Amino acid sequence: MSVDLRSAEIHGTAAVEAVPVVGESLDTRTLSRSLFLRLAELPPGCPESLYVRDTLIELNLPLVRYAAARFRSRNEPMEDIVQVGTIGLIKAIDRFDPERGVEFPTFAMPTVVGEIKRFFRDTSWSVRVPRRLQELRLALTRAGDELAQKLDRSPTVAELAQCLGVSEEEVVEGLAVGNAYTASSLDSTPTEEDGDGPLAERLGYEDVALEGVEYRESLKPLLARLPARERRIIMLRFFANMTQSQIGEEIGISQMHVSRLLTRTLAQLREGLTSEE
Repeated sequence: MSVDLRSAEIHGTAAVEAVPVVGESLDTRTLSRSLFLRLAELPPGCPESLYVRDTLIELNLPLVRYAAARFRSRNEPMEDIVQVGTIGLIKAIDRFDPERGVEFPTFAMPTVVGEIKRFFRDTSWSVRVPRRLQELRLALTRAGDELAQKLDRSPTVAELAQCLGVSEEEVVEGLAVGNAYTASSLDSTPTEEDGDGPLAERLGYEDVALEGVEYRESLKPLLARLPARERRIIMLRFFANMTQSQIGEEIGISQMHVSRLLTRTLAQLREGLTSEE
């Protein structure tokens, strides 16, 4: 690779003078080390510093592609993974200290891979859940596998809570979060256990009380205008499901009297509904 930083121009100004011409014999690590040393000498934000920084990014992009290749089996486009990994590379470049004696690829790889893993962790869930619960679910998965091998059975909620040092309520919450990781399509083909028809046809049920909503709302002002005794009889009969005899005992009148009051009151309500329509 041949790089001549002196021949470039930075926003119309002179290029970097302090970095020598690099010939084919100079490898990427040696060049990166020279650029990092030069970057440490420059004031942040100056044109020359930005140019050296951009050169380091381009020079180490193969490191990002190498890290991204580990996630090739995921459903995300490789271009997106590389782009996310490049963000990690830029963070590593900004944090790297060449005086520590650590090679830049060794320092940068955990940051690049961590940025990619964070991307999958935040975007692969079907329902967005707090990061605390995402991390708790991962910890529960690891703890569950370890305890299952040790106990030769599935661990209980109490055992998981004791292993992780959390409450049993948090364990239950973390286990329930797993249902938000993947979602089924409403048009998915059903299995034998699910029954017939797509998922959209098997969700929900017909609410038989839905048709009565309009009538109940229309009756509210009419019921409010009834005398207190008649209104109580209506409430006991149709909302408390009491018989006429039970209503008579509750109010202190005969069953026949209750029947007459119900007949008269229902006629008034029916007439009120008809007149409003």
